[in-house]
Amino acid sequence: MLLRIEDLDTLRCTVESADLLKEDLQWLGLDWDREMPPQRSRSAYYEEILAKLSERGEVFPCWCTRGDLKNAANAPHASDGHPIYPGTCRALSPQERAIRLRKRPGIMRLAVPDEVIGFEDGNYGRYEENLQTECGAFILRRADGVFAYQLAVVADDIDGGVTEVVRGRDLLDSTPRQLYLYRLLGAEPPRYFHVPLLTAPDGRRLSKRDEDLDVGLLRQRYRPEELLGALAFAAGQLERPEPVSAAELVKIFDRSRVGQADIAIRLPGEEA
Repeated sequence: MLLRIEDLDTLRCTVESADLLKEDLQWLGLDWDREMPPQRSRSAYYEEILAKLSERGEVFPCWCTRGDLKNAANAPHASDGHPIYPGTCRALSPQERAIRLRKRPGIMRLAVPDEVIGFEDGNYGRYEENLQTECGAFILRRADGVFAYQLAVVADDIDGGVTEVVRGRDLLDSTPRQLYLYRLLGAEPPRYFHVPLLTAPDGRRLSKRDEDLDVGLLRQRYRPEELLGALAFAAGQLERPEPVSAAELVKIFDRSRVGQADIAIRLPGEEA
């Protein structure tokens, strides 16, 4: 079990918040075997990965804004509502790119093939996507120099020797992009197991912005065993929501009991 602090956006992610996150995990009884360096300290490593990909001639600078993409005539959109990048800036000549680069840096995008890339998820089964028609060339580094999630997590998983990734189903559609990066870098991808999301009782997706399930508030109200018991019950691991420790859950955890539908979570003491 590796702990990795994904703090690429240093304006939003502080060292203090990372320390608090680790404290909360330990309070819940969730520990780890080793800690990787935080992503904010790994820009030089990501630059090396970007350089390797650039050598293939598939990475190109882009100056399209979100407004440009939204306003593009007949621009198709992915299922999440985001516009699919139409490849506008890849068609620029070297001279045009040089002129634009002198004015301001561009976003670095990775060109993608007209090809279906799929995998067998440990929970949702077969998932596949044509990157060109359902995603488009995706961002590897923002114009301000901040590396994108897709590149950073693949680079870190390779460097950390990660063999298995368990994460929320909202990242299911990121996996084909990451598998393509693994292929370009000549590395073996991990196995993936995506899990349903927790929602509010009314079905609304939980949000950090709305302070849903804020751990600081939960720690004032519950013991860790109570929270873990409620979550384990919601995930099909217990027959009733009774207190349990993380160590006890390890012994009884069964992946086959984890469903695919999102879970409306009710905490101990909340009215049904």
